[in-house]
Amino acid sequence: MPQIQIMHQTIRVRFAPSPTGALHIGGVRTALFNYLLAKKHNGTFILRIEDTDQNRFVPGAEDYIIEALAWCGLHFDEGPMQGGPYGPYRQSERKHMYAQFADQLIQKGHAYYAFDSAESLEHKREEWKLKFDHSATYNALTRLEMKNSLTMSAEEVSEALSSGQAYTIRLKMPASEDVRFTDIIRGEVSFNTSELDDKIILKGDGMPTYHLANVVDDYLMKITHVIRGEEWLSSTAHHVLLYRFLEWESVMPQFAHLPLILKPDGKGKLSKRDGVKLGMPVFPLSWEDPNPEDSFVGFKEAGFDPDALINFLAFLGWNPGTEQEIFSMEELIQAFDLSHVSKGGARFDFDKIKWFNQQYLKNQSGEEIASHVTLLIKDAGWNASEEYLAAVCYLLKDRITVYPDIVRDGVYFFTEDFPKDTDTFKKKWNPEHKNIIQGLADLLGNWNSDDSTELEHAVKDYIANSGLGLGQVLPILRIAIAGTLKGPDLFQTVMLIGLRKSQARIQKLIEDSSHLPA
Repeated sequence: MPQIQIMHQTIRVRFAPSPTGALHIGGVRTALFNYLLAKKHNGTFILRIEDTDQNRFVPGAEDYIIEALAWCGLHFDEGPMQGGPYGPYRQSERKHMYAQFADQLIQKGHAYYAFDSAESLEHKREEWKLKFDHSATYNALTRLEMKNSLTMSAEEVSEALSSGQAYTIRLKMPASEDVRFTDIIRGEVSFNTSELDDKIILKGDGMPTYHLANVVDDYLMKITHVIRGEEWLSSTAHHVLLYRFLEWESVMPQFAHLPLILKPDGKGKLSKRDGVKLGMPVFPLSWEDPNPEDSFVGFKEAGFDPDALINFLAFLGWNPGTEQEIFSMEELIQAFDLSHVSKGGARFDFDKIKWFNQQYLKNQSGEEIASHVTLLIKDAGWNASEEYLAAVCYLLKDRITVYPDIVRDGVYFFTEDFPKDTDTFKKKWNPEHKNIIQGLADLLGNWNSDDSTELEHAVKDYIANSGLGLGQVLPILRIAIAGTLKGPDLFQTVMLIGLRKSQARIQKLIEDSSHLPA
């Protein structure tokens, strides 16, 4: 496994999303790994918005990206909001910087003007399919059949440019050359240029494509390490050549291409649509889109803790080499090493992230959990003091997976209108035991201690003295108080709800039992 080089080098990394919609969870993982590397080595973590494709630009997407990463605890040292010495940090605001480098490549014979229309390109692609028996691309094999500055005279090119004829600038790939580079995660990687196309590097509107813009910006921003998804691996050959052609090889960053995040079944890449199909979030925050099909529920709104999400994402393709699973952000920073990132795809196990979240909730105080569910309680139409809500959260925290479970599972703490397990009640209820149940209600009404353990002993002694078993009485008592046999300690629940209110609930259940068929 190649080792990351950090000697005598200030680490500078960037997360460079495109504002084309909601930030997929794979993007958050990429940002996280960049962040961890930077913080471990006292480096700089940069946000760069790559908005060169104006046709795909979505209003609000940039704000969403920044808000989502902030919620995850990933804060930038430089970026559109913070500024910095190498700004601006939106590529659309750097448009004036790119043409000079494209011109430089043309002058050195490493790029060329292409005047092909969309119709002629489509026609040629169909022709190439038949000629080469596969979907050939615009490359050394085919470019001399096209209308470009390689097939036109200097006068024709000059006239086409001066007349305003539409054009793009393409990178001129060598005819057949092995382009090799070392990937920190994958080791030695090689691509033959005969398998690669002549990428467009500058569009007719003067905006660069990803390939030119990211190389130029990485150079100008002094980026030392490029950590990105596996899908960019083959394009790295183009980028390596750009560094060579622009004579920047000596400062070319180290590359690390992260493994794909796979669907829960391990079959194929996790897509944005899979969240909807599989009933799970794949975005940090919810995304509202004018098109309902493009709206998604995020981890925040689904009730996940951001620290748990980060802990889970860190393990998607990375392993600390120990048995430890629960890591604080600081522990992740200290343990993180790109050499421990795997090459193979990482399965997105939704049950695993729920387990992580459960562990984090168990370690929170009642007050911390309450801060996340206060609005949910209000939205449900319930009123609860801060102290009471914190006590409820503390009592339920070992039994919940996400924050909204407090509302779903703890309804009986907030209202008298809670569902009851009537089927179990019918099975357990014996009219002959009515007086004994009534006696329990009276016991609660007359109890004057706030010690739940003392109450438990008193109730169990009462049941034993009645000649009944605990299994004949306690289920009835629990259904009366909470409506279900599930839940936290019964006697702590009674004390929290209140002795008088609990007495009234038992009394009501006795009254309701009179309507049951004999």
